[in-house]
Amino acid sequence: MNAYVSSGYPIVFSTKYRRPTLTKPNREEPFKCICGILRNKRCVSFPVGGVEDHLPIVCSLDRSIAPASLVKDIKLGATSYIKEARRFPHFSGWQRGYGRQGAHHRRKSSLEEMIDLQTENEVGFAREYVA
Repeated sequence: MNAYVSSGYPIVFSTKYRRPTLTKPNREEPFKCICGILRNKRCVSFPVGGVEDHLPIVCSLDRSIAPASLVKDIKLGATSYIKEARRFPHFSGWQRGYGRQGAHHRRKSSLEEMIDLQTENEVGFAREYVA
């Protein structure tokens, strides 16, 4: 028996104390690392973006992956990459926890637009997530 799941999940987590430590111009590098982690976990990711104090990720989870486990792996992998690359000297880790909302696959384009708009306008974590 096969199971088919197609849902895009917005996952958001912030830097420790929501400090703006993921500064330009090197911010794209950890996003590529995160895309690789998602690919290795058999999750389909939409473009990963983010701003100085948080990362919103939209991905379709493989049915065998628990969201909390995926976020843990992303945080560990991204932290390792960031510390090895030494491009963000003030980065001290991620805040505990994360936010996740369910979304229907038909909303994929609006979710991608949200990430693009947020990245362009540098929308802060508290304003974006509370809204």
